Amino acid sequence: MEQLWAPWRIQYVTRPKETGCILCQKSKENKDETNFILHRSQNNFIILNAFPYNPGHLMIAPYRHIANLQDLSDAEITDHFNLVKKSLALLKEMLNPDGFNIGLNIGKVAGAGIEEHLHTHIVPRWQGDVNFMPVLSNTRVISEELAATYKKLRVAIE
Repeated sequence: MEQLWAPWRIQYVTRPKETGCILCQKSKENKDETNFILHRSQNNFIILNAFPYNPGHLMIAPYRHIANLQDLSDAEITDHFNLVKKSLALLKEMLNPDGFNIGLNIGKVAGAGIEEHLHTHIVPRWQGDVNFMPVLSNTRVISEELAATYKKLRVAIE
């Protein structure tokens, strides 16, 4: 039997369960590099997903703790989707993906891991990035370390 060593996953498996909202917590701290916050705008911020589906998996979230898209103000929603647009351009330039998955999971039944704080996922996709690992072993292979992706994107976004 082959073994896939992924020692960084132990942090995810053994981490203490979060209390409170992780997106609110991270956005209030003054530790953008540690928290992988790439960019801050007036109403929203861009953060790398700490447990990504692919390199460059970003999330855009409002600072305001809000669960429903329809409850965003006009300024918040305009800013939010301007950051989606900015993120797509950034990822295309820096990582050159073949496509993207963009989505909001609203509610636990829809797959929201943080259902109380609205956020949009942007997942870069490459031709052939879906291999046999998820099917055979329920394992996803991420080809780049999170800190390396952060440094690459942070320099470009500023």
